[in-house]
Amino acid sequence: MTDTIRALLAGHEEDLPAIGGPDRDWLTYGALRGLALDVTEALRSMGIAVTDRIAIVLPNGPEMATAFVTVAQAAVTAPLNPAYRTDEFAFYLEDLKARAIILPDGFEGPALDAANRLGVAVLRLKTDAGKPAGWFSLAADAPPGPLAAGTQPDADDVALILHTSGTTSRPKIVPLLQSNVAASADHIRTSLALTPQDRCLNVMPLFHIHGLIAAVTASLAAGASIWCASGFDALRFFGWMRDARPTWYTAVPTMHQAILSRAGRNADIIAATGLRFLRSSSASLPAQVMLTLAETFKAPVIEAYGMTEAAHQMASNPLPPRAQKPGSVGIEAGPFVRIADESDDRLIDGIGEVVISGPNVTPGYENNDEANAKSFFSAEGRRWFRTGDNGSFDDEGYLTLTGRLKEIINRGGEKISPLEVDGVLMDHPAVAQVVTFALPHPKLGEEVAAAVVLHEGGNADERAIRDFASTRMADFKVPRKVVILDEIPKGATGKLQRIGLAQKLGLADPA
Repeated sequence: MTDTIRALLAGHEEDLPAIGGPDRDWLTYGALRGLALDVTEALRSMGIAVTDRIAIVLPNGPEMATAFVTVAQAAVTAPLNPAYRTDEFAFYLEDLKARAIILPDGFEGPALDAANRLGVAVLRLKTDAGKPAGWFSLAADAPPGPLAAGTQPDADDVALILHTSGTTSRPKIVPLLQSNVAASADHIRTSLALTPQDRCLNVMPLFHIHGLIAAVTASLAAGASIWCASGFDALRFFGWMRDARPTWYTAVPTMHQAILSRAGRNADIIAATGLRFLRSSSASLPAQVMLTLAETFKAPVIEAYGMTEAAHQMASNPLPPRAQKPGSVGIEAGPFVRIADESDDRLIDGIGEVVISGPNVTPGYENNDEANAKSFFSAEGRRWFRTGDNGSFDDEGYLTLTGRLKEIINRGGEKISPLEVDGVLMDHPAVAQVVTFALPHPKLGEEVAAAVVLHEGGNADERAIRDFASTRMADFKVPRKVVILDEIPKGATGKLQRIGLAQKLGLADPA
């Protein structure tokens, strides 16, 4: 039973390529397994045990992929977005109770400042240009602690911790067990029919569940290879495709749209590569984009439906000969997927809240009984997780999402809590009241906007408020539109309402 990350890698031939990257030799499966043993030994010598939590803050690329895969075989991984500011890093490190943080050798910046502020041990990741892609060694900035016991994680140990925005200002902690990660990787491997002959070109950020599981871990489950780019860059994508010779890639819709904008001048590379399929997830793929991608690449486009609490994949459009339906996120692809009443704890037919149950689903949010009580329920002999999405199945079992129940802003796959943005803007001395809301955007789906009321005598304009926010939040959270009002529209009960606010303010067409 491949119920741990270590077990996923165990059966593949030593000399098969596993991890690649620009201008580097391939790291083989044998070398990857050896690296995992070296990393475990290094971490134990530094006093880090199987249940200790290690934040990983690295740029995208092969070392980020191998750091996740190898550290997760020894301890608990917590990848963080390198774009965070110091206060954000401090929040996440403290919330995680991180024992250590992995940073690039020689790196100085907000993540290091936050770690030093909190006394979190700093581990330096050192690479060698003469070694294969993904190879690294670890060294501690400070003397190591007492030797830790050399146990390996089992199926019930936590492998990965991520934060997810909720309907409160405080992000929720999502622990994913070794068995959750392994199950999801196997589900994706199965739904995409991955084999050792497949190769994924990864352009997804590897602090995000999509890239970590769909691109990296699912490929490793199949004995396939992953060529890791340094991040997404539409100008460089087709050069990477030429060099990597992938059989598939996975991306969010905005990336696919940017790739399409440059596809015409790269028709020769597309033809020479001959992708087996393309995959899209993390946000809704417009039907027109799905059809254009399929025509441009002469390959099926597999739109999938995932979320952090499910260790990514829940549903997926199937490969041929079954149909890929534009506008649908496909058929259940691993866990059980059903429709539930939005209020009552029961399963229903028709339109309702999408719920899931299966081995890839988190056991529950950490230290958050209220969220767990709202998100999980038992019915028909199973424990179900409420996704917060509305949807329905057609007669062939294809799921179509009809909207989100929650107020979370989905900016091209990045989920942003409006209340978190509210809290930052309210710190501005001129701001008396703020409501952050979703503003429709033609490419990202949604953009962050905020309506603000100033204190009497307060002096601030849109630029000043945005500049203030940009020093305290990652760029993707900063409102792109700030509307300064005398009064924010209220609902019938006097409550401030986010949903529909863009329309009420004349910033979007009526729904």
